[in-house]
Formats: sequence, structure tokens, C-alpha cells
Amino acid sequence: MKIALLGYGRMGKTIEKIAIERGHEVVLKIDENIEDYDLSLADIAIDFSVPQAAFNNITTCFKHQLPVICGTTGWLGNYDKAVEICKQENSAFLYASNFSIGVNLFFGLNEKLAKMMNAFSNYSVEIEEIHHTQKLDAPSGTAISLAQQIIGNSSKKAWQLNKAGENEIPIYARRIENVPGTHTVSYKSEIDSIEIKHTAHSREGFALGAIIAAEWLKDKKGVYNMKDVLSGLS
Repeated sequence: MKIALLGYGRMGKTIEKIAIERGHEVVLKIDENIEDYDLSLADIAIDFSVPQAAFNNITTCFKHQLPVICGTTGWLGNYDKAVEICKQENSAFLYASNFSIGVNLFFGLNEKLAKMMNAFSNYSVEIEEIHHTQKLDAPSGTAISLAQQIIGNSSKKAWQLNKAGENEIPIYARRIENVPGTHTVSYKSEIDSIEIKHTAHSREGFALGAIIAAEWLKDKKGVYNMKDVLSGLS
């Protein structure tokens, strides 16, 4: 598989390493001005760029019939528009707030726990996420995904950063040097507390998941998510 890397920072370099180990080739490394590159050289693009570049990167690939795996967060105000362009161009797209296989299992656990806890109104819920100081957006896309799962399975209506009103979920975002990513969902009452937690030890889990998703998406058409990938692997 020939890969175009959109964004060649620390994640891009880690993806390159894992891709080569799995027998793939990185043919393009694009940090800016995607229009200046020959996208026909690649079979698939993997975008871990920056929020302000992601939408243009993704839609330019669609217009060149290049499938896209995207893990960039902070641009989702344009997600629906990107999906529309993908369908118009008969291309393929898979976005995930987190490509780690462990995190996607954690998503499944979070959804089940939210359904169970919905019957017990004496518990409040909150989310904490911790990332490295270079992370540009807050809260993380993973924390937002966790909150959206809870909202979909409870009486909660929305989430708020570092605070919460009635029927809202507070998400607390912390930035600490050299932390790849830690997410905790906590339910608290006067009697006790219940929490689930995922801790990433390195970026390699995110990179491996992105490569596995790219292997799965290649030669497909349409819009998918990591649930589709995991169900296809099981």
C-alpha cells in the first residue's frame, strides 16, 4: 500500500515507522500546500495534520479519488460538508477521534456503563482528559466522543469544558508534558464512586490503529468509522 502522509509531525513519523514495519511505503509527506503534490502516487492518505488544514487536505484528496483516514481533531464543524463532498466524488472516508484499538474497546465499555448508570440519578458524571502540552485543541476529540456516547444513553443534554450546568457533562482538560493521552469517566454519589480509565503509554497504539484502518479502507467507497473496522476484523 502506498501512503500519503498529511502532516509529518510526531504522529506522522510514528505512522511512517509502523507502516514500513507492516510492509507499506510512504510515498508523500505533506506538511502544507497539498495542491503542489501529485496525489496519484498514493493508494490512500492518512491525515494527522492541524485543525486549520484538515478540511482542505481531506476534500482535495476526495477530488483526486484518494481515500482518506483522518485522525485530526478540532475541525469537526466541517465534518458534514466533508462527508457530502466524499459522496459526491464517490471516494472513501474514515474519521476517528482516536484510532487506538484499546480506546475503541473503551468506547464500547463507556457506552454500556452509561446505559447501566442511567437508571441511577443519584450519580453525577464527569470526564477528565490529560494530554501533552503540544496538543492544540481542548477538550480532546476522544473526550468529546465519550461525552456524546453518554448523552446518547442518558438524560444528559450537552457537555461543557471545565464546568457544567444541570443536565450537562463537565469535561476537564489538563495539559502535562509528555503525556500521550489519558481519559477517565467518573460517576460519583455521596456513597461511592465508579470510574473507567484508559491510559496510552505511547503514540504507537494510535499509529497502528490508523494503519489497520487504512488497510481495511483501501479499495472501498463510502463513509465509515472504527466500529466498522473492528467488526470487519472480528
